[in-house]
Amino acid sequence: MNRLLMMLALALGAAACSPRLSNGLRTSDLNKDVEMVTDKGTLIIRLSDSTPIHRDNFLRLVKAKYYDSILFHRVINNFMVQGGDPNSKRAKAGVMLGEGGPAYTVPAEFRASLFHKKGVIAAAREGDDTNPLKASSGSQFYLVQGKVFTEAGLDSLETYRLRRKIPADQRAVYKTIGGTPHLDLNYTVFGEVISGLPVIDSIAKVATSRGEGGDRPVQDVRILKARLVKRQ
Repeated sequence: MNRLLMMLALALGAAACSPRLSNGLRTSDLNKDVEMVTDKGTLIIRLSDSTPIHRDNFLRLVKAKYYDSILFHRVINNFMVQGGDPNSKRAKAGVMLGEGGPAYTVPAEFRASLFHKKGVIAAAREGDDTNPLKASSGSQFYLVQGKVFTEAGLDSLETYRLRRKIPADQRAVYKTIGGTPHLDLNYTVFGEVISGLPVIDSIAKVATSRGEGGDRPVQDVRILKARLVKRQ
């Protein structure tokens, strides 16, 4: 068997072992991580099986190269960095972004075990006034930087903003790694960065516009490419 035929046989065999699902993904895709290469460094993101709708949507977009050349268009230090607006690919400097995306939303998938610690990926969405079911944007996401909280700070947040108790194990994380606990159970967390966490800090500290600029970086911060990679 010549080399070309051997490669074709191997490809067909791999496809047979990893059948295509009804949503266009293959079963093997569900066990892959996302490598996101930015001009500030490379992130490896592991998506959660507890949020299968968001997981599959993100995987499909990555496979379609949707995120290649997209900007992090909204950056707030000690909070989060946001991207996923396709209008940002060729946007002129100073233009406010954040309204672009596919013509669908993703139903909320809140999970008590998935919370806004530093490094998680979560879905952006429209506000409660126009989006009472808290459905997620079809493509826009953010990576949490957040801040480290004190015991007193978490107590105050529980009393005056959340009006609920933060679980003890999550409090411990917010006091060490940090995060944005006020977003918990309001925005869908669907994975986390497992390699390249300092990249978030590098993006978060860039100079940004204010007011009408919508916290857009003064110098573009771009996702060069995103692809599925084998888990290590």
